[in-house]
Amino acid sequence: MRILFMGTPDFAEESLRAIYEEEYEIIGVVTNPDRPKGRGMKMVPSPVKEFAISKQLPIYQPEKVRKNEEFISKIKELDPDLICVVAYGKILPKEILDIPKLGCINVHASLLPKYRGAAPIQWAVINGDKETGVTTMYMDIGMDTGDMILSQKVQIGENETTGELWNRLSKVGGKLLVETIKQIQNGTAPRIKQGEDFTMAKMLDKEMAKINWQEKTAMQIKNLVRGLNPIMGAYTFFNDKKVKLWKVEVLKEEDFVNKFNLNINDVKEKEVGTVLLSNSKKGLFFKAIDGIIDVKEIQAENAKRMSVSDFLRGIGK
Repeated sequence: MRILFMGTPDFAEESLRAIYEEEYEIIGVVTNPDRPKGRGMKMVPSPVKEFAISKQLPIYQPEKVRKNEEFISKIKELDPDLICVVAYGKILPKEILDIPKLGCINVHASLLPKYRGAAPIQWAVINGDKETGVTTMYMDIGMDTGDMILSQKVQIGENETTGELWNRLSKVGGKLLVETIKQIQNGTAPRIKQGEDFTMAKMLDKEMAKINWQEKTAMQIKNLVRGLNPIMGAYTFFNDKKVKLWKVEVLKEEDFVNKFNLNINDVKEKEVGTVLLSNSKKGLFFKAIDGIIDVKEIQAENAKRMSVSDFLRGIGK
């Protein structure tokens, strides 16, 4: 089977690695162009490109795929039996979807039809879901609307971050892709319609990273912190300066006041978002609507991530 692979981040690299190690014939790897990164704005290749270079696989990096006649002609010339797409970052036009004899398949990091769209892993964590998974599907012109092939459920840990779940699902996705290809080869791959009962995982935006103490519960704040780790980090203000919270825990008010021998009425009178306690030995605690946010890992502007005790020692608290 002649396979053309399309993908960009490390999530996709795991799938490319999986089919390479199964010794499928990979006739080419399509990935996004190198992008400037870091303070020096040095051009950096995608993880998929780096893997392809290490295995001497042919690489293609079109800036765009829609109405790109040269690129579409190149794919026709390659004559793939199957195109595998994993987190490529571009929507394929019908002209490309129609090229491979066995179709185009996609590895999507959710249990479709839940969380179609760009950020399924992040939203599963932000929404406090207990489980998610990976689905393979045949691609059509819609946004993750094609017929499903295989899926695998994964439990989400209570304190698991998007980064940790991302890494786990990438490996699940690689194995599921290999099994999907085998079933397509054998003619046993199912086609399961998704139906109309779906949800969308919209793109994340910077505005949502600011913690809304007035409207979000303590658990919703914790889930936001987990969900935006390590992408952008949820932030609030401490001593009138912006700080990112990378890891937090939730305490009940009663447990908090008992632990530090405080007056519960004093705590109840404080406004939400207020710092209740700031001490390098005891920790940093914010008041939420229905509980207490116990900060474990934090980052000041122009500083590194660090434990809250190191942070508070550094500012003399």
